[in-house]
Amino acid sequence: MADRTQYGLTAVDTVPLHEKVYLELVRALMSGQFVPGQKLTSRKLAKELGTSDMPVRSAFMRLQALRALSPMPNGSVEVPVISAERFSQLTAVRTILEGSATELATKLINGNNLRTIRRHGTELTQAARKGDIGDYLRKNYDFKFSIYRHCGNEQMIFLIETVWMQVGPFLRNLAMGFEDDLASILDIDYHEEAVAAIEAQDGERARAAIVRDIDEGATHILQQARFPETRT
Repeated sequence: MADRTQYGLTAVDTVPLHEKVYLELVRALMSGQFVPGQKLTSRKLAKELGTSDMPVRSAFMRLQALRALSPMPNGSVEVPVISAERFSQLTAVRTILEGSATELATKLINGNNLRTIRRHGTELTQAARKGDIGDYLRKNYDFKFSIYRHCGNEQMIFLIETVWMQVGPFLRNLAMGFEDDLASILDIDYHEEAVAAIEAQDGERARAAIVRDIDEGATHILQQARFPETRT
């Protein structure tokens, strides 16, 4: 609940609309709600978001600068299709940044934070068993960032988010090979091990669990997905 003023008034939300739109698109990219090669138009997204075109176009420009979207000749944008080499490079960056963020966070997470992490972990398992890859990816995003955001280093979080905007859409390929039984994805998912390590305040073991989760997921995608030869 928002803090109330002396006269009982609720503070007005001052976040600009263009920033809200940007954050919505960032979240969608990071949680794999868009797919590689998907064309996006400001008009269509503005309609879905209930806004005008202008804040969506502003968000497009910011996301192009971060290499999260690619411009198209007709003014629309495309979710980039990346090469296997670039995916591997992004994965290597993820293991360094996310492993470090996890180890740092383990030292700082308190009881309330831990309850939130446990809840997101349970929801992640449930999503896999339900067989919904879109929900699984949303819960995966919620779970991991419920850890990373407690690392105490805002610049590290920014870098992790920047990488996730590029790699997030490709995480939909985690479902390949598990079409008939998405619950089997839990065989290459180590979030329960990460939670146990955080509960024990063992930062090194928590780092290892997250790194293994990233590495085994990436290996699965590299084995199952088709990557272009020339696009980056």
